[in-house]
Amino acid sequence: MALDNASSPGMSEILAKQKAAHIRDGIPSAAKRIEWLDRSIDLLVTHGDALSEAMSEDFGHRSMDQSAFTDIAGSIGALKFAKKNVAKWMRPEKRKAEFPLGLLGSKSEIRYQPKGVIGVISPWNFPVNLTFAPLAGVFAAGNRTMIKPSEFTEATSELMKKLLAQYYDEEEVAVVTGGPEIGAEFSKLAFDHMIFTGATSIAHHVMRAAADNLVPLTLELGGKSPVVLGRSADMQKAANRIMAGKTLNAGQICLAPDYAFVPQEKKAEFVGAATKAVEAMFPTGLKDNADYTSVVNQRHYDRIMSYIEEARDKGTEVIELNPTGENFSQQPHHKIPPHIIVDPSDDLKVMQDEIFGPILPIKSYGETKDAVAYINGHPRPLGLYYFGEDAAEKDFVLNNTTSGGVTVNDVIFHVAQEDLPFGGVGPSGMGSYHGREGFYEFSHRKSVYTQTGSEMLAMMRPPYTDKFRKQVKGRVKR
Repeated sequence: MALDNASSPGMSEILAKQKAAHIRDGIPSAAKRIEWLDRSIDLLVTHGDALSEAMSEDFGHRSMDQSAFTDIAGSIGALKFAKKNVAKWMRPEKRKAEFPLGLLGSKSEIRYQPKGVIGVISPWNFPVNLTFAPLAGVFAAGNRTMIKPSEFTEATSELMKKLLAQYYDEEEVAVVTGGPEIGAEFSKLAFDHMIFTGATSIAHHVMRAAADNLVPLTLELGGKSPVVLGRSADMQKAANRIMAGKTLNAGQICLAPDYAFVPQEKKAEFVGAATKAVEAMFPTGLKDNADYTSVVNQRHYDRIMSYIEEARDKGTEVIELNPTGENFSQQPHHKIPPHIIVDPSDDLKVMQDEIFGPILPIKSYGETKDAVAYINGHPRPLGLYYFGEDAAEKDFVLNNTTSGGVTVNDVIFHVAQEDLPFGGVGPSGMGSYHGREGFYEFSHRKSVYTQTGSEMLAMMRPPYTDKFRKQVKGRVKR
């Protein structure tokens, strides 16, 4: 079911219908959950090219190969992983009954029960993946869902709305499209759980709206994910991987490396290595290169360019990585070549905001502890990246910083591991999903205790005797 510019009562009616269907049909079997997952897999396999074309239209230009990899194949991988494991995840989990009750035949277990209806608010940067990857956990846990995709990627949102309406009944999946007003009304609905992926600034509003109905939340946000390049790192290999992450989707990734700490004496070496990395990926240039994605719209283009202009105006060294020296002042889209900003001061906006674009500030450092202190002096990020072969240094960085997740000797890749939970901490998010953790996140873990048939329990009831007091006294000790 899809709603165009839905009003709040319309959304409320769909929610009520889904909740009623959830109660009417009871807990879905593993076969039913696999059927839901299979429908999404079939949708993506059948219509992946059309979805990639819609994403390219929304961005002005978006690499079709990138979309096939990140949004189509990436989503299918998550759905298939859930399909393979859902029957195992659904099994009740045995727990230990308290002594001596376990010896008398008592049992403790956890049963995983669907929460009901999950609200999904998905963003524009990976509009297909960040809609369907959460659905892997939503369906595996046996839930129904209402989805609010981004208005920034209108063509993609409309196509997903159309396709999901073909593959699912309105009692199973409903898509609501519209602008910020619709999003605000959507976030006020009394879902059984809601997942929001987007900006931290918007998450404050989502959380306030959810609070009125005490809706539990998963918030997948972002922040300034740092890179620490150790002195033992292979500088060219590290630059190849960092710049691949920074240019993927033109840096419009919540996990993109936001700034990098480089040893003072290796600053020039890293800049040279980063330049070579970009030249190797885009040897024919960037402006008309099908592999290089545009910034999504004029507003974000202007925001990113303002960071570069401010840095230059304040005398900071700015290096444009433009392999063939193209002129980007006239172009049909909003492409920005990668830029490195060298040792920016913290008063620059590029060091205060999440960049979400192809700019990499680098900060030179002397001792690893100084880089760690800087990271700890700022909000906890969604990702953190360490490059190097020094095991002690690696453990020092990982043990003394807190982030949602970590990739060692690369960037972003921890999000691609379906058997690892993905989530933030503090300002970068709460809760996690992917794989088993997605099943847990969208399930209610119900504790079930089955009492022994033995009437030895009668001693626990009044009138209390010396035998009872002796039992209690035996428990009150260190």
